[in-house]
Amino acid sequence: MSKTDGPRVGFVSLGCPKALVDSERILTQLRMEGYEISPDYAGADVVVVNTCGFIDSAKAESLEAIGEALEANGRVIVTGCLGVDEAGIRARHPKVLAVTGPQQYEAVVGEVHRHAPPPKEHDPYVDLLPPQGIKLTPRHYAYLKISEGCNHHCTFCIIPSMRGRLVSRPAGEVLGEAERLVAAGVRELLVISQDTSAYGVDLKYKLEFWGGRPVRSRLKELCESLGSLGAWVRLHYVYPYPHVDDIIPMMADGLILPYLDVPFQHGSPRVLQRMKRPAAAENTLERVARWRELCPGLTIRSTFIVGFPGETEEDFEMLLDFLRLAQLDRVGCFTYSAVAGARANELDGAVPEAVKQERWHRFMQTQAEISRLRLQGKVGTTQQVLVDEVTAEAAVARSKADAPEIDGQVLIRDGQNLAPGALVDVIVEGSDDYDLFARLAG
Repeated sequence: MSKTDGPRVGFVSLGCPKALVDSERILTQLRMEGYEISPDYAGADVVVVNTCGFIDSAKAESLEAIGEALEANGRVIVTGCLGVDEAGIRARHPKVLAVTGPQQYEAVVGEVHRHAPPPKEHDPYVDLLPPQGIKLTPRHYAYLKISEGCNHHCTFCIIPSMRGRLVSRPAGEVLGEAERLVAAGVRELLVISQDTSAYGVDLKYKLEFWGGRPVRSRLKELCESLGSLGAWVRLHYVYPYPHVDDIIPMMADGLILPYLDVPFQHGSPRVLQRMKRPAAAENTLERVARWRELCPGLTIRSTFIVGFPGETEEDFEMLLDFLRLAQLDRVGCFTYSAVAGARANELDGAVPEAVKQERWHRFMQTQAEISRLRLQGKVGTTQQVLVDEVTAEAAVARSKADAPEIDGQVLIRDGQNLAPGALVDVIVEGSDDYDLFARLAG
């Protein structure tokens, strides 16, 4: 077997950016061992399906993907969050070769070894792998996972039971990966975890060394170091703890992007209490106001749940009031879904599906009005944007206020000669509910 004829692995990656990082780690290890990655089922010796198991619709998608891979290939290894329910997977798909859970990288690779043995002559010291590893995102941005697990006990969530308690990566390790990514051409680092604000708590903010300099495994110091690399640094999954206030001046100074992704989830204190969320709505509004005083250009995105058990019309109206007061820039909303194993399933006051849907539409209409007005305020301004894609009609880019896939876009009408990964200045000429329309500056 030649070095280019190693066993071929098909790969399906489902779920959130954290699962995507897991997929990248598995693929990097397999490529380091001489495996080829197959672009289709037919050419694969074995197929790995990295599943999501957070809500019912994600479980259904994962089970469907497993079935599709089995039908097309027949040799399937299942991993990821749904893997914690091996019995359920095998009840639906008894022919899967193996099932492993989330973060079980060694187990997944071991199962691939078992069912498609690696080439014996592969030499990782000769068969070079890019130092940044295998990435599933475009070349110009990458997700940087700084921790796994979560110490919260939100009643609607089963992540701690799937991924365990908080386990932070040492700062030196995180920064080394970030440095390799930037050296490979990454222009934007998207910092992710289950709880970014809690980074380093489990390590007792251990002192590390990076580039010969001491750095503590704590969010503030990590952001300072990441900001020195010259790439955009965007923070996701940030809980509104008091120490987050220390990060905002870095955003105002341009060290990291003036962007916070904060999962508020609701605006009613009673619902938040039933959710067992770690912050109250009143304190959140005060903190948001304080953040905007420190950094007037701050973009805040969040996610919310409507139709949580026991949510009354009064609770929902409080949520709409919260939206109007907070004036959040980017917002996602989900109707409550009963997830197997979640403690919220035991709560009384189930909200009828029709009511959930009606509230979801009212929520999205309210937020669309807020978003439209906030984007109108950017018309006539100059914005730095990062180009994601170029078509015959326009360049599709994102401003500092837009994370990939979940936020809006900036469409540059005269950007057909740009290239993905380019950082350019544009003048905003128009807007709608979610996107901006611009031309190149100068």
